[in-house]
Amino acid sequence: MSTSLTLSAEFRKIVEARMNQVLKGIESIFNEIIEKQKITPTELKDEVESLQESFNFLFQKWSLEILYILMLKDCIGFSEIKKILSVNSRTLSDKLKMLQKHGYITRNIITGPPLRVEYFLMPKGKNTVLLALPLLYYSGSV
Repeated sequence: MSTSLTLSAEFRKIVEARMNQVLKGIESIFNEIIEKQKITPTELKDEVESLQESFNFLFQKWSLEILYILMLKDCIGFSEIKKILSVNSRTLSDKLKMLQKHGYITRNIITGPPLRVEYFLMPKGKNTVLLALPLLYYSGSV
């Protein structure tokens, strides 16, 4: 993204503490599932491979950035997203279609004149952004 979010030191400490709590909770639940289900290495490999398409799509350029923008803006038009990301129309259009197809966002067409399209996060998109925030935070992007 072209602009970064600057957090105050106090707010950053609160966010970091809460993220650490969430990550520890997720790790604990994950370990319980593995212990209770006695997942074999082959089953684990199959499970990871089933997630590969989603991971590949989400980590392509612009996917998470678009979801993050929608999280911050609630709803936003095509041209506003294009301006924020400085991306060409074709690329943005393709990304938005794929995010919609996979259930991360929805679009609302407002009849004109002028015709306007707004984009909103679906629960799946919001959850993805919330799960990705620790990655952005620890990578230094936030």
